[in-house]
Amino acid sequence: MIGDNKRDSGYAGEKMKRRFFQTIPVSLFLFSLVLWTQLYCQTGRRDKYIKVFFPNGEAVTAELAVSPAEREKGLMFRQELKPDQGMLFVFEEEDQYTFWMKNTLIPLDIIWLNSHRQIIHLEENVPPCPADPCPSYGPDKKALYVLELRAGRARELGLKLYDQLEFILPNWVKK
Repeated sequence: MIGDNKRDSGYAGEKMKRRFFQTIPVSLFLFSLVLWTQLYCQTGRRDKYIKVFFPNGEAVTAELAVSPAEREKGLMFRQELKPDQGMLFVFEEEDQYTFWMKNTLIPLDIIWLNSHRQIIHLEENVPPCPADPCPSYGPDKKALYVLELRAGRARELGLKLYDQLEFILPNWVKK
């Protein structure tokens, strides 16, 4: 009887080893799938923030708004925006893009940039819009980028028309 128990436990141990080694490929596949999703899908982007540099040498960390859904939401419902933060809207082509402040809780400076990243229009201290209809703000020239900053920052940074801003977009952004 003692011999039989050893044989049975040895058999069970071998069976567990086989089952363990059979699950390794499945586990590796699932891990690879999750890793790939995080690295290559937009929901897992790590480079959703970039530095935007101003002519005076200062910089802000700007959240990118690239997809239509991200651009539509923008800074809506945000309670605050720190002085060193902003949002950079990136469009597919240059055009006259207007912005409004519906559901935006904080006043903003809105800066339109052409394809050369020069300021072509600047709206300072744009107030939140508490009720419809909300006014629209926009340039009479075509822009490719729009940068939103906390109200008052454009003046603090000494920004003016045709100043050039510097930033590098990540590779996943269509340029």
